[in-house]
Amino acid sequence: MRRIGLIVNPIAGMGGKVGLKGTDGSAILAKAKGMGAEQESSKRAVRTLERIVSLKDEIELITYPSEMGENAAKQSGFVPKVIGTIIEGKTTGGDTQQASRDLCKHKIDLLFFAGGDGTARDIYTAIGDELVVLGIPTGVKMHSAVFASNPMRAGDLALLYLQGKVKDVKEVEVMDIDEEAYRTGAVSAKLYGYLKIPFERRFVRGMKAGSSTNEKFAQEAIAQEIIDNMKKDCFYIIGSGTTTRSIMEKLELDYTLLGVDLIYNKKLIAKDLNEKKLIKHIMENKAKLIITPIGGQGFLFGRGNQQLSPNVIKEVGIDNIIVIATSQKINSLNGQPFLVDSGDRELDNSLSGHVIVTTGYRENVVYKVDS
Repeated sequence: MRRIGLIVNPIAGMGGKVGLKGTDGSAILAKAKGMGAEQESSKRAVRTLERIVSLKDEIELITYPSEMGENAAKQSGFVPKVIGTIIEGKTTGGDTQQASRDLCKHKIDLLFFAGGDGTARDIYTAIGDELVVLGIPTGVKMHSAVFASNPMRAGDLALLYLQGKVKDVKEVEVMDIDEEAYRTGAVSAKLYGYLKIPFERRFVRGMKAGSSTNEKFAQEAIAQEIIDNMKKDCFYIIGSGTTTRSIMEKLELDYTLLGVDLIYNKKLIAKDLNEKKLIKHIMENKAKLIITPIGGQGFLFGRGNQQLSPNVIKEVGIDNIIVIATSQKINSLNGQPFLVDSGDRELDNSLSGHVIVTTGYRENVVYKVDS
């Protein structure tokens, strides 16, 4: 009988919708909870486990108590073996590290973990590359290459791996950034090491990649095209990224590089908005949403911009989403589609298909979107 390990970081991703760009540290976590943040990681772990529940009589699932895995396992139909102890509601990175060490002693064939870059870093710190792991993406920061494209694909890849249909195991990067610097608009990602994952290209994405300096002129051309076509008396939500930043620079407006800003009639209304504040501004008003895919990964929604929640997207309307990207950014995906992982499966399916992408001044391409 093969053994599966499961670690759920219950606080991963809680800072996303409320615009805090992470939950590292007790003070930030308390602030996120005070702003109404809700736990998401256990729900996403359930979506992964549901894809392998057909093997529940053939595998032993071992996990940590309550919110660190037990709840998700039982909700998915498993009867898990529960080890270790935690203080509910007060888990830390130390608990993740201890869980990793404890599970390693049980000769796990595959370790699932639901979290973000910080969780991946904790696992690497605790056990190095002793186990084959697979990340279920639930965090705000996900620069590392250890995550499946979405929770369902994590389950699908694990199923094939456990059945011996995927045999390739690859060492991939564990990256993390300084959250405090990130909140001020500075991104400084550091390589901490490598973890081993089951590998098949269609189920995973690589590291996040930044824009290169020679993309600047293309970004300015895109910005001019967007500005020339802005409609009067319409709100424009400007998503995060260097490509969208060019729009704000051309309009000579202040901006948040890693947050979400709002303009109206080419004037800044508010910057670095969270989900609730966005909805308050645009409810029952004309609004458009301008986004750019994450370089090297291709995510439109679900990675680093959780403020653009399903509620925000539905309020704006799918037909009012404007996607912008340089040709270099698109080419870096090597033909892989854009991805959406909003947390709302029905919405993600609606967003799938093809989208028009503005790539320059009066230049557009049609590109595939996949959920």
